[in-house]
Amino acid sequence: MKEKYLKIKDLSVSEKLVNFINKELLPGTKVNKEKFWSGFNKYVHKLSFTNKKLLEKRERLQKIIDRWHKDRKGDHLNLKKYTEFLKKIGYLSKPGGNFKIKTKNVDREISSICGPQLVCPVSNARFLLNAANARWVSLYDSLYGTDIIPETHGALRGKTYNPIRGKKVISYARDLLDKYIPLKDKSWKDLSKTPEVKNNKLNLDLKNPKQFVGYNKKLNKLSSLLFINNNLHIDILFDHSGNMEINNPEGNQDILKIHDIILESAISTICDHEDSVAAVDAEDKILGYRNWLGLMKLSLNSEFTKNGKKVLRKLNSDRNYISTKGKKIKLHGRSLLLNRNVGHLMTTPAILLKDGSECPEGILDAFITSLACIHDFKIKGNSRKNSIYIVKPKMHGPEECSFTNLIFEKVEKVLNLKRNQILCGIMDEERRTSVNLKECIRALKNRVFFINTGFLDRTGDEIHTSMEAGPMVFKGDMKSSKWISAYENRNVDIGLSCGFSGKAQIGKGMWAMPDLMKDMMKQKIVHPQSGANCAWVPSPTAAALHALHYHEIDVFAKQKKLSKRKIAKLSDLLTIPVDNRTNWSMDDITKELKNNSQGILGYVVRWVDQSVGCSKVPDINGIGLMEDRATCRISSQHIANWLYHGVCSKKQVLEIMKKMAKVVDSQNLKDPSMKGQAPYQTMSGNFDRSVAFKAACDLVFHGRLQPSGYTEPILHLNRLLKKN
Repeated sequence: MKEKYLKIKDLSVSEKLVNFINKELLPGTKVNKEKFWSGFNKYVHKLSFTNKKLLEKRERLQKIIDRWHKDRKGDHLNLKKYTEFLKKIGYLSKPGGNFKIKTKNVDREISSICGPQLVCPVSNARFLLNAANARWVSLYDSLYGTDIIPETHGALRGKTYNPIRGKKVISYARDLLDKYIPLKDKSWKDLSKTPEVKNNKLNLDLKNPKQFVGYNKKLNKLSSLLFINNNLHIDILFDHSGNMEINNPEGNQDILKIHDIILESAISTICDHEDSVAAVDAEDKILGYRNWLGLMKLSLNSEFTKNGKKVLRKLNSDRNYISTKGKKIKLHGRSLLLNRNVGHLMTTPAILLKDGSECPEGILDAFITSLACIHDFKIKGNSRKNSIYIVKPKMHGPEECSFTNLIFEKVEKVLNLKRNQILCGIMDEERRTSVNLKECIRALKNRVFFINTGFLDRTGDEIHTSMEAGPMVFKGDMKSSKWISAYENRNVDIGLSCGFSGKAQIGKGMWAMPDLMKDMMKQKIVHPQSGANCAWVPSPTAAALHALHYHEIDVFAKQKKLSKRKIAKLSDLLTIPVDNRTNWSMDDITKELKNNSQGILGYVVRWVDQSVGCSKVPDINGIGLMEDRATCRISSQHIANWLYHGVCSKKQVLEIMKKMAKVVDSQNLKDPSMKGQAPYQTMSGNFDRSVAFKAACDLVFHGRLQPSGYTEPILHLNRLLKKN
């Protein structure tokens, strides 16, 4: 459908977007239409010019680096000469002196509470509500429904409640209580009757009495005990009716009448306009903007059918308790919501500038998402400090961080916000940001609230930046490469040296396998151990379980120790993960190509055909992986690199792509999550006409020529072709 535009100042704006902004977004903000449109018109043209120049610099630097590697083809990388070269061309910035960030008005969820962080597509209202409400999650449900509890000796999961499995859940939970809320001389398993609170005093002899912070009663019987450990709350719920479990014919089987244990879980959530959505036009953008506005107004809801019944989902209320002093206390009922805007690369046809070019999408995001937050200032349903949290992805170096700062300054001016009221999260996922991280933070030192690492995007840029250096190691070997450990450690080291501890988050990446919680519990503890305040998880259940790691590790104590170590070496970070031997067997090469191709096709067919930007996509072994554009970027760049260096041929890759298309089609036709989407169109047997298959091939065969190896330009183009 052709977009209808309205002329506003020097802009041509989608009529749908105009109506949304004027009729839904602006009312109640005290920002009138004339001021908004005049200010936006003025600054978007100035900012767009700078945006374009910065993108041109990216391409210019890449060409110089390509030439440098070409001129030394076959030579062993001399790190000293390579470093000097990067300094000379301005890729490596001159480091300044030491400093501390000066960010103010940061909510406790960022500064003081360490815990899991969710990332959720802003286009899906139901997912957003689940994520926002995942601040408090049932431990019992999270244990019962996952592989944490083995299905042995009759403890099977099923459609109805299994008391054998329930008993194992209760036992597991008692062990956790002993660990994180220990009693003085006995175990929670030794207790034979429900605890009592009289005159605000708990009749349990706690090892640390200060852990007991509140309670609730119902009909004069204890209904809730609230404890705290490492700044995270644990709420033990009691049921004296004996019939709380609808599917449990035996009633409450717990001798203490504990009905559930609710863990404070997803402390913050990134509502994502970027890698996990497929937004290519005004209609798509408005969907995300409207959902974000609903979150800020606390009005977002979603009605759907579950088990044949209509369900209305809305945002949870705050939680109320009685303190140990007999006073009322209130705890925030929802995850602190952050907004991930789009980076500097992409443009949107939702608004055309005076020269007819498309508006940079990230600039539009900054204005619209910030404007929506003004609605929150009155009700403080999200930030109690009246701060706006914007996570900015895919910035390349300090100049682009300074540009983001400039964008936010202009937004604050137009929207009558205070200086530095918009806080910024820096995603350390591009190579030029990693090697200049300290200077990137300096550029945003008055508003930075977050840095993190992201293996997938960062590896995609690693491959693309050094495309000419040689064939890259197998994707699975990347995590043991020298640059990866330097990248992960250096991010923490620099964050701590810049004063992040107690002020801002240091984050780590996603656990991508939502069905493998037992493995997550074994492996993801390394994130708080590394000094990270938060790490990404794929679901509310994963958030509850990962929260246990933050009960285990005192992150702030860990950060204090880590701050004394030497910062990881820049030379290690600059080590390129090439393997010039390439004495790999054809079987190993084919296996790697199949793995990459299947992942690309599985993601792209949903993105292009179904407008699904993030979902649980089965891998080549049928294991569900949470996929977004970052996974597509690394896989497509990896194949592009191997093609360029002759590890494989175009014919070989195309044959594998066609075989994997059949596998993906079979997986999707069996996938219950695909029900309710548009009718699935197979790629196999339809290769010449399948827009999705062609898009996937373009990502691979033209991957070397894509800006920074990004997938967005090809995906957007093909989604628009499919949509229109």
